[in-house]
Amino acid sequence: MVDTDPPTPNSNQLVLQPPPPQPPPPPPPSTPAKPAFTFPQRPPVRVTTQFDSDSSVFFHKISCKFLNSLAKLKFSFQNDSKGEIIQPQVTFVSKHLSIHYDVEEQNALLNTSLEVGPRLQLRAFHDVKAQQGELSMVANLADPGYALELSSLIPSVGPPRATLKFPLGEVSLMEREDEEVKRTLSINGILKGQILNGVCTAQYGDEDLKLRYIYKDEEMSFIPSISLPSNALSFAFKRRFGPSDKLSYWYNFDSNFWSAVYKHTYGKDFKFKAGYDSEVRLGWASLWVGDEAGKAKTAPMKMKVQFMLQVPQDDIKSSALMFRVKKRWDI
Repeated sequence: MVDTDPPTPNSNQLVLQPPPPQPPPPPPPSTPAKPAFTFPQRPPVRVTTQFDSDSSVFFHKISCKFLNSLAKLKFSFQNDSKGEIIQPQVTFVSKHLSIHYDVEEQNALLNTSLEVGPRLQLRAFHDVKAQQGELSMVANLADPGYALELSSLIPSVGPPRATLKFPLGEVSLMEREDEEVKRTLSINGILKGQILNGVCTAQYGDEDLKLRYIYKDEEMSFIPSISLPSNALSFAFKRRFGPSDKLSYWYNFDSNFWSAVYKHTYGKDFKFKAGYDSEVRLGWASLWVGDEAGKAKTAPMKMKVQFMLQVPQDDIKSSALMFRVKKRWDI
């Protein structure tokens, strides 16, 4: 007979017990109560001061961005040698509207730009005091790099000016009045193209044609140019001797004037330049502390300094040492 009763555990057999209960989670940290009223954060203010010893004039500019950098307000003025404030101007700039107000002239210049369609843009300019302006409509065509612009003066004095832009240049057609008060059609344009490993540019306007050719490689640049029908011929030559040294030379065959400039850079923030201009018979040398083409924000201590020595060839005793300082503060 088979015993069907379950086995009875003895003292040597392991008995599984249920796990102990987990402790309750800690209460969430108490968050401080928000104040009923908070003051808006002040937008950062940028102050820039520039002094030119040649004119002995201080130029000041105060600007700030607000509305999450969607708009910018700028106030600029100058201090003359007597300390008086001259040429105060106020400028408001946003994506679609800019207003430039001249306090002394009590005049405002308005610029606006609106996207009225996926490929259509409307631009307008207005001079309040002169009661004149310009209205333009720009249509971007289907192919990239092609656009058609129609612009007309306000008040209108004739049909609008039409400009066709394409990857190799642009052509403009407009009506103008000649000396006999006869309306004629004027054509202006510019055309670029690759020729012999260089770029050739032809610019036509006011019955004057300018042709320029640019050849450039890692060490040398050669730029001849000629104007027709005056046959004024000139050329520029640039030679780079290394990453820090460069020589530029320009000569005008029509007037026999020439100029030369030697440039040597010390890293990013120091640049020495020396040159001579035969037209004004003047030699000069300058030292830049801070990037010459950059802004004061990227310069050491946000300050750019230039020292320049000018030596006239006809009167060496009248040589002058000038300097220019530009400093920026972020408040």
